[in-house]
Amino acid sequence: MKTHKDLDVWKKSMDIVTEIYRVTKDFPKEEVYGLTNQMRRSVVSIPSNIAEGAGRNSKKEFIQFLYVALGSVSELETQLLIAQNLTYLKDVRQFLDQIDSIKKMLNGLINHLNDKVFTIH
Repeated sequence: MKTHKDLDVWKKSMDIVTEIYRVTKDFPKEEVYGLTNQMRRSVVSIPSNIAEGAGRNSKKEFIQFLYVALGSVSELETQLLIAQNLTYLKDVRQFLDQIDSIKKMLNGLINHLNDKVFTIH
C-alpha cells in the first residue's frame, strides 16, 4: 500500500462524505446542531480514521482505527434511518447500499491485515 488515498474503501468513504453534506444542507434549521451535525461528524470520521490508521506504525493500530471507522459507518446508518423516519430524507436505500459496501470493504481489509505479515516502509 502506498498511502490511504490508494485504498478503494477510503475513496468510497470520501464519496459518501460529499453526498451526506449535500443532503443534510436541506435539513430543517433546528437540526443544525442535532442530526445534521451528528451525521456530518459520523461520515467524516470514516475516511479520517482510515487515513489515521494507515499513518500509524503498526498493523494493530491500523486495525484499531479501521474498527473505529466501522463504528462510524454503523452510526451513520442509524442516523440515516432516523432522518428517514423524521421524513428529512425520502429514501435512504442508495446510502444504505453504499454503507453496506463500505462495511464489507472495511471488514475485508481488517481480515486481510490480520492474515498477512505487515511491514512499514
